[in-house]
Amino acid sequence: MEDLEETLAETEAQAAEPEPHTTPTSSQRKPARRLLPEHLPRERILHPSPTTCACCGGARLRPLGEDVTETLERIPARWVVIQHVRERFSCRDCETIAQNPAPFHPIPRGRAGPNLLAEVMMAKFGLHLPLHRQSQRFAHEGVPVDVSTLAGWVGAVTTALSPLVSRIEAHVRGADRLHLDDTPVPVLAKGKTRTGRLWTVVRDDRPFGGPEPPAAAYFYSPDRSGAHAETWLGDFHGIVQADAFSGFGRLYDPGRKPGPIREAACWAHARRKFFELADLKKAPIAIEAVTRIDAIFAIERAANGLAPDERRAHRSIRSAALVADLEAWLRENRAKLSAKAPTAAAIDYLLKRWTAFARFLDDGRICLSNNAAERSIRPIAVGRRNWTFAGSDAGGHRTAALYKLIETAKLNRIDPQAWLADVLTRLPDHPARRIDDLLPWNWTQPQRRQIAA
Repeated sequence: MEDLEETLAETEAQAAEPEPHTTPTSSQRKPARRLLPEHLPRERILHPSPTTCACCGGARLRPLGEDVTETLERIPARWVVIQHVRERFSCRDCETIAQNPAPFHPIPRGRAGPNLLAEVMMAKFGLHLPLHRQSQRFAHEGVPVDVSTLAGWVGAVTTALSPLVSRIEAHVRGADRLHLDDTPVPVLAKGKTRTGRLWTVVRDDRPFGGPEPPAAAYFYSPDRSGAHAETWLGDFHGIVQADAFSGFGRLYDPGRKPGPIREAACWAHARRKFFELADLKKAPIAIEAVTRIDAIFAIERAANGLAPDERRAHRSIRSAALVADLEAWLRENRAKLSAKAPTAAAIDYLLKRWTAFARFLDDGRICLSNNAAERSIRPIAVGRRNWTFAGSDAGGHRTAALYKLIETAKLNRIDPQAWLADVLTRLPDHPARRIDDLLPWNWTQPQRRQIAA
């Protein structure tokens, strides 16, 4: 769409301009422009007015008002050096020298202020701008900052914010239901790259009206063994919504200590298998399966945000019959297909895990899909195309920590950059026992101000 819009704008610019004082036709009219943001400061440029009448040459002109045309402009970033001045005094009675202690810095021995550090973190992990491109941008603005310096800031900020990272992880583990997913990440190795994994564990109670704030935790592992997810979950016992990855098998073991984890399968994954067959091969059974699953999703939209008991009652009345009919229809059609048929594989994906797929009917906390986890994976997938690879396993862990902070802020509708800047300012002398006050869902900005998205 961007390419089409650029081509259209170029074509219109190359076309001859309409004659002056003509009214555009309906095909030439464009939608009304969005008003420029009211919070931006306005700078007036007064163009000189005529001093004599262009018609008679008279000089007796009187003002009749003014016409204002607004254009949006951006002035390059303003760099400043903040000098912290500590005056020294000497006591005339005892010659003791008095001086206030040096202020805390966001990072030890760091020369970067909190706003600059927050911008670098947000640019890399929120806007997917690698450090070498940020270095080029800063140099273009007249402030050369080496990539190695930027990398040092990233490492120091990760350490400084580690208490918040731990608190977000604890909050996620305290949920009754979690979304779980993973995505590959290239990791630099000797002479090549190897494949590590970034995992996301999302707590989002909003679909069933839960009062607890949402949060997204990430962790890194050098491979895709399900043991990593088992280790990270620790003593969690509840519901996990995930795809049918075989490595999760031990999570659902009835004898698991400290308690069993119940599997809730993702209907979006099941639908996707049928949709591909319906879209590419026009398979009649796949088309019918997509239609039936879409009917279940349509009913579910009306239950979004209701309390668990209300969701369960809603599903019992409206969805249970459709799910039962779907199961019977799938088993009937599966008996007619060859074991090697692609449609049979899509049906088997559902039927072999039918208990996990049907579990949402009995528990109002369960969602139909694992889309909450897939949405939290998307920033990594986009960023991976820009920063290309993690430099090491340690880099993978840093990436997971900073994504955890930025994506959790987004889930709570908080500007990540403003939050990080304020937290980095307050954290050095903030009481450890009140660290929860700085979490995104508890954070209040000292001064309300409009921040461009």
